[in-house]
Amino acid sequence: MDLKGCAAIVTGGSGGLGQRICRALALNGVNIVVNYAESEKKAKDFAAELEKLGVRAIAIRADVTDPAAVSRMVAAAHKEFGRVDILVNDAAFNKTIAYPDLDGMTHELWSKIMNINLTGTFNCIKAVAPLMKAQGQGRIVNISSGAGIAPRGSSIAYAVSKAGMIHLTKCMAVALAPEVTVNCVAPGFMEGTRATANRPVEYQATVADMTLLKHPVSKDDVAEQLITFCRSDSMTAQTVVMDCGRL
Repeated sequence: MDLKGCAAIVTGGSGGLGQRICRALALNGVNIVVNYAESEKKAKDFAAELEKLGVRAIAIRADVTDPAAVSRMVAAAHKEFGRVDILVNDAAFNKTIAYPDLDGMTHELWSKIMNINLTGTFNCIKAVAPLMKAQGQGRIVNISSGAGIAPRGSSIAYAVSKAGMIHLTKCMAVALAPEVTVNCVAPGFMEGTRATANRPVEYQATVADMTLLKHPVSKDDVAEQLITFCRSDSMTAQTVVMDCGRL
């Protein structure tokens, strides 16, 4: 798919990885909706930065767990750009709870993590699907985690939600073919994101030594893999693990 002139919605677009993804898309001529749940000024300031790269960009607040809010965001994106070609599901929430601490993993926390990471992804895909099918093209990329493949990560709920995203990728690829491709990136530990900021300091200091390449995952590398997925007319239902060889 030729990306120039396309329009993308990036959930969690003002976060650490989200910003790298938005910049990579903008550098390829894609107009951007920077979705955010909080920090309105940060999102709007970032959208203004993206416009300096020669594309159009707007910030839209929407809670991905609210289907009505997601529908309004998609409608606003379509009104602004006349189309929605790309959806990146990057919005996520985590909280560190040791796996054996089942009391610490409350029902409320379990539900919050599942609703944002997994149900929110479903809500966004369902909202853009009719537009992409009608256009005859679309690209959806989900941001999962290495924790969705091996029992690691900040908590059981986080790991299970990210595993669910990987299988949701496959299921939605079946549901939306042939017009829309659905793929997934599963990064390992990245510095400078909200998710990793929630991990204990001692974990952040030692995690790179657990990998073969001995350094954190590059957010720019993850963004470039996403661009590859968006350009490709031959890949769907795939998950690429980018964890510097930890798994």
